[in-house]
Amino acid sequence: MPFVFINGQSVIPNELNKNNINDQLNYIVEHTLIYENFRAIREDMFQKIKMNVVDSLNVSGNRIKDLKNTSGILTRNIDSLKTALETTKSNLEQMTMTKNSIRIFGHEFDKSKYNSVMWTILAGLLLLLGIGLMAFKRNLSFTITTKKELTELRNEFEAYRNTTRIAREKMSMDHFNEIKKLKKG
Repeated sequence: MPFVFINGQSVIPNELNKNNINDQLNYIVEHTLIYENFRAIREDMFQKIKMNVVDSLNVSGNRIKDLKNTSGILTRNIDSLKTALETTKSNLEQMTMTKNSIRIFGHEFDKSKYNSVMWTILAGLLLLLGIGLMAFKRNLSFTITTKKELTELRNEFEAYRNTTRIAREKMSMDHFNEIKKLKKG
C-alpha cells in the first residue's frame, strides 16, 4: 500500500505573527523536532518566517536608505551652517576691527594706538603749558622787579636831577652874586 500524504491546513501560531524575528526563531527552536541532526520545520511556518525575515530586511533596508538620505541632508545642512558660521565670524572680525578703529584723514587707526598717541600729545601739551606758565611767572616777577627798580631809579634820578638843578642854580646865583660884587667893587 502506497503512502498517501494528506496535507491539511493548520493554523500558524500567533508567535510567528506578533513577535519579533528573534522570538520567532526561538519559538521554532523550542517547538520543532530534530531527527538525525536535521530540524523538521513545517513548510508553512518556514515560509512565514522567511517572509517575516524578508519583510524585516526590507524595512531595515528602507530605514537605512532613509537614514542615509537624512544623513546626507544633515551633512549638507552642517556644511551650509559651517559656511554661514565662517561668514559670520568674518563679518564679526570686520565689525570688531571697524568698531575698534578710528578713521583720520582717510587712514584707519586702532583705537588703543590712537588713544595712546592722543594722551601722549595731551601730556606733551600740558607739559609745554606748565613750562610756559612757569616761564610766564618767572618773566612776570622779573618784569615786576624791573618796573620797581625802574621806578626807584627814576625817583633817584628825579631826586638827583632836582639836587643837581638846585646845586647849579645855587652855583649860578653864587656866580652871579660874585660877578655883581666884582662889578660893584
